[in-house]
Amino acid sequence: MTNERKSDAAEETISGAEVSAESLEDCRAELADVKDRLLRALAEHENFRRRSEREREDAVKFAAAQLVKDLLPAADSLSRALENMSPGDDALQSLLAGVALTERALRDAFIKHGIQKIQPAPGEPFDAHRHQALFEVEDDDCPPGTVAEILQPGYAYYERLLRPALVGVAKRRTAQTQERHG
Repeated sequence: MTNERKSDAAEETISGAEVSAESLEDCRAELADVKDRLLRALAEHENFRRRSEREREDAVKFAAAQLVKDLLPAADSLSRALENMSPGDDALQSLLAGVALTERALRDAFIKHGIQKIQPAPGEPFDAHRHQALFEVEDDDCPPGTVAEILQPGYAYYERLLRPALVGVAKRRTAQTQERHG
């Protein structure tokens, strides 16, 4: 082989090495990109799986929410019947005892299945997430912004509000009202 041919062969080898080095770098970059996309897809799949599991658990947990909402008026009626009964004859006392047992059984079933009664006490701070204010009332016994009257209890099913407690909220006395009462 002549020197010229050796030089051409050496140049081709060097040139081929440069091409393969560039090609190798391109392959590495593409591999890194594919690896990144694969990791992102796996993370997205895992997030989807967790979200689906959480939604399934909630669906099972809160499946009876509408049934519970439909039972709330019956629970309210039983409670009102007990509150408004006065002592009387034996037949009335037997009826009262039966209503009381029914109300207690319903209340126990509610508790067993995660249904909590929301019964704020007078003077308890008003909570817009659990109470619905129907009116404001000037009340010397309760500080402003607190529950002054409870018209109807609310209910929560686990952490979900089924129905807010209906309340009257105490407000500050106005100057006119203070003059009339003071």
